[in-house]
Amino acid sequence: MVLTYKVELPTEEELTVPEVNLSGPALKAGAFHLGKYCEFQNNEFMLCCQELKDPRKCLQEGKAVTSCALEFFRKVKKSCHDEFTQYANCLDKSSTDCAFKPCRKTQGVFDKCMLDNLQIERPHWGYYCRAKIHDSERPAPPKKEKVVYPDATPGLPDDYPRTPAKYGSRYIFME
Repeated sequence: MVLTYKVELPTEEELTVPEVNLSGPALKAGAFHLGKYCEFQNNEFMLCCQELKDPRKCLQEGKAVTSCALEFFRKVKKSCHDEFTQYANCLDKSSTDCAFKPCRKTQGVFDKCMLDNLQIERPHWGYYCRAKIHDSERPAPPKKEKVVYPDATPGLPDDYPRTPAKYGSRYIFME
């Protein structure tokens, strides 16, 4: 994106939000439940970014996603802290790429805790790949009008003399 003197950038206060201060394995451990818990806010943010194509106009939606994630991890800490910590540590230390396969037992314990305490069920495989309809309160952006160009060169009149090409047709298959 090229910036000129006409571009309005958001202020530092608008951009400053509390961050989700967690490690990669911890984020990966809670990712499925977080996606389910904050699905509406995520979809609203992604719809805004897709429709408006300007990240500056979607700051409020982005802040809503961050606050939802913070709220989710606070609830996890309050109700399933030990199970979550065991699962995140297993992901971190059992393989070099934080693979899920070696940690299925701790995952099951964490999933049961999330279902019992927060009533959040782990989404089935492929849940996030399915097409969904998102009902947004935000008005749709105005549609761009289709540009209609007048015909720059009018066609030749029917009685205009058409001489054959000087060296014949360029297309061999047309001869």
